[in-house]
Amino acid sequence: MSYRISIIMPVINEAVNLANSLRQLKLSEYEELIVVDGGSTDDTVSIAREFTDKVFVTKSGRASVMNYGAQKAHGVILLFLHADCILPDNAFNIIRETLADHRVSAGAFSLGIDHTSVKFRIIEFGANIRSRISSIVYGDQGIFVNKDTFARIGGYANIPLMEDIEISQKLMKAGKIILVKTPIKASPRRWLKEGALYTTLRDWMIAFSYSFLKVSPDKLINKYKAIR
Repeated sequence: MSYRISIIMPVINEAVNLANSLRQLKLSEYEELIVVDGGSTDDTVSIAREFTDKVFVTKSGRASVMNYGAQKAHGVILLFLHADCILPDNAFNIIRETLADHRVSAGAFSLGIDHTSVKFRIIEFGANIRSRISSIVYGDQGIFVNKDTFARIGGYANIPLMEDIEISQKLMKAGKIILVKTPIKASPRRWLKEGALYTTLRDWMIAFSYSFLKVSPDKLINKYKAIR
C-alpha cells in the first residue's frame, strides 16, 4: 500500500533556485506538494504556484511555517524539504519503507553537498557521523515522520532557531530515528557565502550552546544569518 506523502517546503525569497528544485520533484498521485511562504518579497510565491495549487502565505519563522504546512497536509507521512535540497532517486519509496517499521518514529537522509570540493566530503562525513551517533537530524537532511506522530509530539516548537534539534529530541522519545544511507543533495551556498570552516564551526557552536549549555534560541539567532 502506498501511503500518501505530503512534501512541505518552507520558503522565503527563494525565487532564484525554486523552479529548479521543484522541477526535480517527481510526484505521483501518492504525493502532494505544499509550499508555505514566510513573507517573501520576490517572485517565490508566483513561481511556486506554477507547480502546485497548495501554496500558502503565513507569518515568518520556519517552525511556524512548517507547522502550518502540516495542518494543511492530507498525507499520512510528512516530509519537510528545504527549497535548496534535492531528493535522491526513489526517495518516496525509501521513506515509506523506513516508516513501515512501527519502532521508527522518524527518519532523514544522509547529508550530501552539491559541490565537488574535497572539503565538502569532509563536512558531509562529520555531519553524518554526528547524526548516527546522536540521532539528531537537521532540516537540510529532509526530515520525514508520520503525521500522527508529528501531531502527538506537538510538532515543531515555535522557536526562531534549533527547531530541528528540538524535534529530534522529542522524536527520540517516541521511537527510533533512522538515518538513511542514501544522501540528499543540499546546496553549498551557505558554506560558499560565509566560508566552509567558519560556517561549520559556527553551526557546531550554536548546536552545542543550545543542546548542552541551554542557551536560548532567541539569543543564538543573532549568530545565524540566513543565506539565499
